[in-house]
Amino acid sequence: MIARHLITDGIMPLKTSDTGKSALEWMEEYKVSHLPIVNDQKFLGLISELDIYDLNRFDEPLGNHKLHLSNPYVNEHQHIYDLLKLVSAQNLTVVPVLNDHQDYLGCITTQNLLKYFAQSLSIDNPGGIIVLDMASNNYSLTEIANIVEQNDAKILSTFILSHEDSTHLEVVLKINKIEMEPILRTFDRFGYFIKDSFNENPDTDDIQDRFNSLMNYLNV
Repeated sequence: MIARHLITDGIMPLKTSDTGKSALEWMEEYKVSHLPIVNDQKFLGLISELDIYDLNRFDEPLGNHKLHLSNPYVNEHQHIYDLLKLVSAQNLTVVPVLNDHQDYLGCITTQNLLKYFAQSLSIDNPGGIIVLDMASNNYSLTEIANIVEQNDAKILSTFILSHEDSTHLEVVLKINKIEMEPILRTFDRFGYFIKDSFNENPDTDDIQDRFNSLMNYLNV
């Protein structure tokens, strides 16, 4: 997935002639803390609530505001991982997308990113979640998949969390079965440390709530 495929509909950029007051009103309307400033399709920068409050002159045009963020945009052809890296590094709520001529094409909200990853990680499919903790040199996705498949189950998605100053990994598995006891026993028999497991309720329809619960657990 590349950036241009995730552009959010309905979010209009600001102009340098707009005031700080109107920018704050639009941020409230869109439920974001940043908005791009664009004149004649040329991206000039990303302004944040903090920029506006720092100036403390809400009736002045945005052209008078100093922007603190550095290069807060991606090219339309960049991968979604580049978006995530930028969002994490600069704590963004929107990411501007430019073409090869540096023209503004639109922006991507973190909410859209969240929805995309919820779908990519099969959060909307019934099943269970297993969190394994292991040394990085012991990680083998082939062996993990074999253990799951020995119990007539499939891995729907997986991702890995690494921590600074640690040689350990947390491997998060989404399994297509709610009843995971046989799988957990097999992992235990093979010497894996099971940090936690979650049995999802198949009647739960709120994808974002499920994803948020998992992210909160993982402290992401």
